[in-house]
Amino acid sequence: MQPLHVAELAHWLADASREAPQLLDVREPWEVSTCALAQSISIPMGEIVARFQELDPDRPLVCICHHGVRSLQVAHFLSRQGFGQLFNLTGGIDAWAREIDPAMAVY
Repeated sequence: MQPLHVAELAHWLADASREAPQLLDVREPWEVSTCALAQSISIPMGEIVARFQELDPDRPLVCICHHGVRSLQVAHFLSRQGFGQLFNLTGGIDAWAREIDPAMAVY
């Protein structure tokens, strides 16, 4: 599992020559309804044990939460399940809103 800064993720998503990562948002539904990255898969942290099979363990996966704490815990869990290309978004969706997309709602 590697930390990933929001600027690095923005660059990755804009790079058509790279395989797009899966974006796993582990926040609660009310948080996701406030703001979210396009194409993200929403699986709340409390449901990840029952639903992690919905994710492709062979594709890069970026775990996202509000500030990066819950997503780090989920990334560690997924690592133990055999996911190899794991990233944790440093600062979470809050950092994304403040540094990359100032039009995004913050909470």
